Order: sequence, then C-alpha cells, then structure tokens
Amino acid sequence: MPNPHSILSSPEMLARHIIEYGAAEEEVPLEAIAIPRERAPLEKVNLGLTFPPGLAPVPMPLAQTPAPGEALPEADYLVITWTVAEVEALADTLTPGIRRDRWYPYDRDFEARYRPNIRRGAPSQRVGRLGSWCLTRIGGKRVLCFKSELHLNQDGVRTGDGTATLPVKDLFHQLIREVKPRMVLTVGTAGATFPEHELGDVILTRAAKFRLSKEFRNESFNGRTYRCDFPIPMRYFDDAYRLMSRHVEQLREPDFGPPTKRYAFTGPLLRGPRNTPDFKVDGRDMPEFHPILTTDYFEFGTSRNGLETVGAGVEMGDAVLGLVAEELGAQAPLWLVIRNASDPQINGDLPDAPRSLNMQAHWAVWYYEVYGYWTSVNSALATWAVIAGHGDNA
Repeated sequence: MPNPHSILSSPEMLARHIIEYGAAEEEVPLEAIAIPRERAPLEKVNLGLTFPPGLAPVPMPLAQTPAPGEALPEADYLVITWTVAEVEALADTLTPGIRRDRWYPYDRDFEARYRPNIRRGAPSQRVGRLGSWCLTRIGGKRVLCFKSELHLNQDGVRTGDGTATLPVKDLFHQLIREVKPRMVLTVGTAGATFPEHELGDVILTRAAKFRLSKEFRNESFNGRTYRCDFPIPMRYFDDAYRLMSRHVEQLREPDFGPPTKRYAFTGPLLRGPRNTPDFKVDGRDMPEFHPILTTDYFEFGTSRNGLETVGAGVEMGDAVLGLVAEELGAQAPLWLVIRNASDPQINGDLPDAPRSLNMQAHWAVWYYEVYGYWTSVNSALATWAVIAGHGDNA
C-alpha cells in the first residue's frame, strides 16, 4: 500500500496517485500499485449488464494487430478516459471481453513530436506511448475508446513563469484529425462540488473552464470557459439508470464518523446513497452550461470553498478539449463532458494542513481508492446512453 505521507507530499504526487491507482506492479514500478476494493488488476469481469435489444456494446477487434505508430481508424464517436480505474470500468462496460491490457498501444509521433515536450517521470515517458485504444459498436455506431497517457498536470515542461508545454492539446488535435468523430466525449472521475451530489452521480455538461493556479497560471487560456451548444440526448437515461442500480451496493459509505457533512452518524449500520446514483445534467439539474473545472493540481469541492457556484465538478484536463474545439472552429466535432462523482463534497471543517495531516485531501483520495472503479462504471453507462441516443436513434 502506498505511504499516505508520500502521496500527500505534493499536488503532483496526489494527481499521479489518482492517475495510476490500481495498476499492476509490473505496469507501474513506482508508488501507485495498490488494488481498488474488490478489484484485482486485469481480472476478467462480467458486470451482468442487460442492454436494450440491439444496443449492447460489441467490441470490434481487428483482424491484424496494428502497429503502435499507425494512424487510428475512423469512428463516429471518440471516447477518451484518463486513469487506471476509469479505463478498467470503460473496458468492462463498452469493450466487454477485451481487457484494458488487450487494447492496442498507440505511440504515433511520440518520439519526435511529444517526448521533447514532456517532463521526465511523466506517465507517458515511462510507458513510451500516447495511449491505448479499442473499437466497439453501439447499435450501428462505431466508437473508438481511448485511454490517454498524457495529462495536463503531469506533462508540462516549464516555458516561463506560470507557463508550460501542453502536449495533451496536441494529442486532442491528432486524435480528432485521425478518428474524424461526430462527437468527442471525455469521461471519468471528478470531485463533486454540490453538497447534494451523491457518490456515483454522473455529471454531464457541455461546458468546461480552466481554473489554473500552478504551472499554467499565466497562460492566456487560464480562466476561459468553453461551450458546445447542442441538446444532450437522454432517451436511454432510464435504461442506464436501471443498469447503474445493479451495483449500488458497491457504493455504500463507511460506518464511522462521516468525512462529509451530508450524513449524520447513525451507528454501526453502513450508510449508502439514498437512491441509485443519478444523472446531473447542465440546464436541468444545475445552471445551463455550468462548467466542469479543469485544474492543474489535485483540487476538490468542500463545504467551505464554494466551488459549486463556479463549477459542476473538479478534474484535470477537460477544458483542453474546449480549447481545441475553439481552435478548430467550424471543423470541430461536438463535445461533451461526462464525469462521475468519485468523491462527494468533502467536509471543509476537517484539518487541511500541514500536508501530512491534510485530512481533507486524505478523504478525497480515500474515496477515489475505494470507489473509483464502481463510480466510473456509472460514467461509462452514461457514455453508452448518450451515444445510443444520439443522432438516428434519438
């Protein structure tokens, strides 16, 4: 188990721990080798999901294994995820039978174009690739699922005071250019900002905002909000809700003094979500275009920091997709943020300093470790519902 003091030693270490938590020891020879609760790495999992007729995800393995340097195939939808827990959940849900370690590695132009702009020790430097991918089909729609090894807060090489390289922006451009998708969905875990958002709820928003205070604090895009104005397809949300209810018991919270303010301590019985986690949609369950917040360090919502007034959740990369869409202009595909609450709003009265005694960060990390996989299944199901309901199936 990683040393909690080393994890809390710096914002970069916290973020690295989140990205790599659950990786097998041979994959990540450094600090993040622990296994999420009830999940062995790379085990074959059958979630027992019964999708509507004709809409079950069907993986599409290629007849010949592509070389890592080959261009990606075209697809109708591009789904991008970021961490080990997230890609395990995405694989179990959208590429059933094809584990994440069987996805095809992708390193196109990595050595010449990307490596010089990535700092030493970054995840992509250690594994020597940009990501991995797998094709699947939902109804008649081709979907390319991609796990990125590039990360806004892990890669940057300093270029000035509060400025740094941003290789993940180049990766977004490259993926869109090759896949030519109708829509790009960025999917995964986030810290909840609203007190009423339950563990495992899924946030869907058509907006993303940079909230940068470290290495990118002086970049011109800091503070910018990006939007993609289109109706979110919700036809299959009831089906996804039914599928989410199958594993609601995996999201019960602990039976000790609460790290959040939302629950009164009720003794020895386990406390759980009041209901099956649900969808929180911008314009319906929160203000229209309420953005996801993209930070350059591990930040999370608390009962004191008021992040719910400025954003729907906190993560580390989605606003880059908005920036890329703005640069592409009329050629940009539709894009959507789908993020599951892997940690609820944390109690802001808990100690937050010094680092080794930062109980707020401790609880945010603990929630991710215990619930990261199962909450990510929910965002994978929401991804399925959006794709199934978009376009000709709407």
